[in-house]
Amino acid sequence: MLTVLIAMFALAFAAPSLFSRLGRSAFFILAAAPAAAFAWLLAMLPAVLSADQSAAGDQPGAPPSVTVPWIPSLGLQLAFRLDALAAVLCILVLGVGALVLFYCARYFKNDDADVGAFGGQLLAFAAAMFGLVLADDLILMFIFWELTTILSYLLIGYSRQRLSARRSALQALIVTTAGGLTMLVGLIVLGQEAGTYRISEILAAAPSLVARGAIIDVAIVLILVGAITKSALVPFHFWLPAAMAAPTPVSAYLHAAAMVKAGIFLTARFAPGFSETTFWYPVILVLGMTTMLLGGWRALRQFDLKLVLAYGTVSQLGFLTMVVGLGGRDGAVAGLGLLLAHGFFKATLFLVAGIIDHQAGTRDLRVLSGVGSTSPVLFVVSLIAAASMAGVPPLVGFVAKESVYEAFVHRSEDGLVGTLLLGGIVLGSVLTFAYSARFLWGAFALKHGTPRTKFSRVRPSFLLAPAVLAVATVVFGLWPVPLDLLVQPYATLFASDIAAPHLALWHGVSLSLVLTVVTLGAGVALFVLRNPLERFQAKLPQVPEAAAVYRSTVSVLDAVAFWVTGRTQRGSLAFYLSIILSTAVLVPLTALILFDGPVPTAYQWAQSPAQGVVAVAILVGIVGALRARKRFTAVVMVGITGYGLAMIYALHGAPDLALTQLLVETIVLVAFVLALRSLPARLWSRAGRQRRLLRAGLGIAFGSIMAVIATSAMAARTAAPISLAYPELAYEEGGGANTVNVLLVDIRAWDTFGEITVLALAATGIASLIFIRGRSDTRNRAVDVEDGSVDSAQESLDAGGRAEAARRLAARFADVARDPWLVAGRTLAPERRSIVFEVITRLLFHTVILLSIYLLFAGHNLPGGGFAGGLLAGIGLAIRYLAGGRFELAEATPVSAGALLGTGLAVAALTAMAPLVFGGAVLESYILEFRLPLAGDVKFVTSTFFDIGVYLIVVGLVLDVLRSLGSEIDARTEAGTPAHDESVQDTAVPSTTEEARP
Repeated sequence: MLTVLIAMFALAFAAPSLFSRLGRSAFFILAAAPAAAFAWLLAMLPAVLSADQSAAGDQPGAPPSVTVPWIPSLGLQLAFRLDALAAVLCILVLGVGALVLFYCARYFKNDDADVGAFGGQLLAFAAAMFGLVLADDLILMFIFWELTTILSYLLIGYSRQRLSARRSALQALIVTTAGGLTMLVGLIVLGQEAGTYRISEILAAAPSLVARGAIIDVAIVLILVGAITKSALVPFHFWLPAAMAAPTPVSAYLHAAAMVKAGIFLTARFAPGFSETTFWYPVILVLGMTTMLLGGWRALRQFDLKLVLAYGTVSQLGFLTMVVGLGGRDGAVAGLGLLLAHGFFKATLFLVAGIIDHQAGTRDLRVLSGVGSTSPVLFVVSLIAAASMAGVPPLVGFVAKESVYEAFVHRSEDGLVGTLLLGGIVLGSVLTFAYSARFLWGAFALKHGTPRTKFSRVRPSFLLAPAVLAVATVVFGLWPVPLDLLVQPYATLFASDIAAPHLALWHGVSLSLVLTVVTLGAGVALFVLRNPLERFQAKLPQVPEAAAVYRSTVSVLDAVAFWVTGRTQRGSLAFYLSIILSTAVLVPLTALILFDGPVPTAYQWAQSPAQGVVAVAILVGIVGALRARKRFTAVVMVGITGYGLAMIYALHGAPDLALTQLLVETIVLVAFVLALRSLPARLWSRAGRQRRLLRAGLGIAFGSIMAVIATSAMAARTAAPISLAYPELAYEEGGGANTVNVLLVDIRAWDTFGEITVLALAATGIASLIFIRGRSDTRNRAVDVEDGSVDSAQESLDAGGRAEAARRLAARFADVARDPWLVAGRTLAPERRSIVFEVITRLLFHTVILLSIYLLFAGHNLPGGGFAGGLLAGIGLAIRYLAGGRFELAEATPVSAGALLGTGLAVAALTAMAPLVFGGAVLESYILEFRLPLAGDVKFVTSTFFDIGVYLIVVGLVLDVLRSLGSEIDARTEAGTPAHDESVQDTAVPSTTEEARP
């Protein structure tokens, strides 16, 4: 079953390329995937029917299952289990899914936009639903649950050029996601209380769990919230009619056979074990009955065929929820029988509505007239499906509804509540008959006074899918034995001394048969009186609709968000920092006071005089930064504090930290200086004396509280720190003598992977803020500059002609064939060029790059590593940019920064996943020892590949910074983009001939 699931997802990913070659005929290939899976399901049914459905996990005699370890430390597994309930849902998911995809091949046109993406998303949804019903792990089930939510959002919003489609998709996403997150809390609580997340094991232990009382009651209610939002029960029913903005195949599959059944499936899954919890019946029966009656009543007011079916679906979902949640063997048999019947007839009717809309160009039942005589085959198919929905014998809908009546007749013997439920079921069934007749009459009847609708001939291939479902509706109505065999194993999960009833066409003369006759008669009368009923409905007081309440709620949230944002996001960096630092001071200080945090009794201010000297230098840098009147001076003073901190690390015996801090500070200093070129040199806005004192006090308080927290944490230690075991663990398990590097790439590699991912995102953010035409810098290469001449270097300084002057200078001085190294240095204006700096760059660049590679590979045993090596390589690129400008940077790095970031992440990810191929764990390292000529004995650790990924990401990040804050600003300045001349003069890139004036 895992192979089938993977194959469906794989084909879904390949769908766009198939459509680019085959057009809409690619739907036939996509339909083959669920069709093949359906054949596999039929082959597995004997094993499912003969299995012991109550057997948990992988016990002997349990239904077919597959288990793959996932996160053993959390007790999570990729566990799949094909029991009777899952098999029933799979019939709809796979069987109806294959027919709907086949139907799409004639519903869509070859020139429809994004049809390839639509096909892939629809097949991926089928795969996600398949995984959901097979999942035997709570968290795994939730993952597939949310996948269906995301894919339904994409499918409903297929026609994204229409506001109604976008709004409906977002509405469905918000409602179902909110319910899903609520359900997740319940699933976690249930899993923690049960001590396992395996669903089969939880159901086996359900009696003992129910006895725990309130905690399980609350967990089940939270889970049911997910079910009622997914299955569109009151008060969350409004998203389903709005979702009719989706293409009709989506409505036929998601909103009739698959997605909305997920909530019904969840209810049925937990009913055998938890239907006796405190809030189960109040939630299930009250909301189910309300939804059934409200949906049926609203369906009688609709004039759009799809809306008639949509509100009818809402009504039927409430009906289904009541039945599957009823508990007992009779409810189980009736519920699953109705579940299958509903999938057959409702999917048929949605497909028919799509054909009518496709051929007639309208779904308005007030406009449609005479379609039945024009297309008699389509009418017969619709008649069968609508009659089945109305419960007319001898169709499968009648068989299922008879079983439902039998179940509720038994409950009516228990008292008034059971009688009221039975009456509500009959009333809802009457409404069902009425809106079924309304659909049939509206779509096919010849209406007096209405012109006959022009209806083109329906191709047999277009009609095939609904016809197959209609045939199934007739066959399983006349011969319900196969369906009965399929649902009986599920019924055995309910403890009872009474044998489970059977799905049958004839149960004899009974109260259920009488109620069926009453239902049919009352339904006919209600349809005949449809005009007076419409006038009566129009006169009723208008109660606020749920959709309007939802929109009002969202509007209030928007208003509150606007108010809060306007008072917090004020565009003032000082305000933001004040809030952040104040919170960072008050919260820890309050915790220390309330919980009587320990305070050390002895302090050691310094271990050597050198530390004291460095501390004084740091203080000088801080004071200098505070008193600086120019930005460049302030940046240099802040840099002194950073370099001083690197010295502190070095004096404390932490060479790795010192090296990294030194390199980081250098790169940050370069970035600041580059950015300052676009800002005025002077800090023109200085706060008043009182405000400066407040800021100083806040800064001192923050630093002090951080120091207090650190000392208090050290004083609170009662056990030996785990770091004492790191050196031995790094050498024995990680194969390296450098504990810091082994910690980053092996012991805590997950943390590092998260950090490099954040780095890649940060680089992307920088690029998106600066670049307009994309990251690639190849357009600025010197070899591509047009030929020209320049009469005077001074032309390059004129604001109006900077871009042309730059091109002329580049064309004049760049000669790749004669000077293949540092070719773009002479593209700079003469007053900005430094021959000494160019010579130094020629001497240092290659050495710096080689040293960065040495740090990369030596870092496992010596100070260094991928992060330090990448920073040093970035410094080398910065040197080359400062020497030759933006053209030289492009020559030095023709590859895109985005390519470096992506390659680095890919290398790190592949290194993380590769051990799985050899039966290892994610990010597991292997130590390889071998001998090479000349090199001798070599000890290589595979985590070095992970470090290579880090190296590439850091280089990509620095390159993004240099191109964003360097090359792009250069290009805009040359093009005459307004800039602050003062900052250009006072914060220009320094050279050996002209230092930047602070």
